[in-house]
Amino acid sequence: MGWLGKVVGGTIGFALGGPLGAIAGAALGHAFDASEAQHYPDERERLTYNEQAQMTFFIATFSMLAKLAKVDGKISPEEIRSVEDFMAKELNLSPESKRFAAHIFETAIHSQTTFQDFASQFYGQFYNQPQLLDLMIDLLLRVSVSDGTLSASEERLILSAARIFNFGEHKYQELKSRYANDSDKYYAILGADRSASDEQVKKQYRRLVQEYHPDKIASKGLPDEFTDFAGDKFREIQEAYEFIKEERGIR
Repeated sequence: MGWLGKVVGGTIGFALGGPLGAIAGAALGHAFDASEAQHYPDERERLTYNEQAQMTFFIATFSMLAKLAKVDGKISPEEIRSVEDFMAKELNLSPESKRFAAHIFETAIHSQTTFQDFASQFYGQFYNQPQLLDLMIDLLLRVSVSDGTLSASEERLILSAARIFNFGEHKYQELKSRYANDSDKYYAILGADRSASDEQVKKQYRRLVQEYHPDKIASKGLPDEFTDFAGDKFREIQEAYEFIKEERGIR
């Protein structure tokens, strides 16, 4: 049974505190009724460390997306649709996971807790997992640009998370440029400059393939629900290297 099953079964015992724990408790109360909460009556153990990390990632994602959608004071139908598309197409969430995610999103919208509070708790959990910090900023950018533009207010909020994560300006611009419309985005995906030698490009590619393999990322606390997303990122790394290989004639 995964972390969500334990949560539905009432076995969380509120292992997750802080602002994300408050969102989880409120969302759980709305998402599942009493009959569902008795689905696993014999399950009484606490969440494991990895399950708690998975729960933190899941709740932080939809809490931060909610604040991002509301940053200009209102939430447009297009913004709701982009988050729903992310749930359905990028994550392929189960009905149970989608329902919980939707209630987290709705709860966070009306919460007085700030985007930065959520980002700070996320960083506290994953400060030593740079791949997951990268994935979160990438995820926020991807959903933000899904409507064709990244507004100034959206970018200011994402930049605040990048600063909390201790990303420098160069690091942030590297992540952002992955969504450019020219070949430079392939170098950004690999975290390499055009001036890098072929051997440097190869070395960076091999490092990323090792670090961002979906199985390795999952072992660091990525929820099962984000497996498809991690797989997409892994394929992007491979596609970027294939493009650069062809462009440079690397053998």
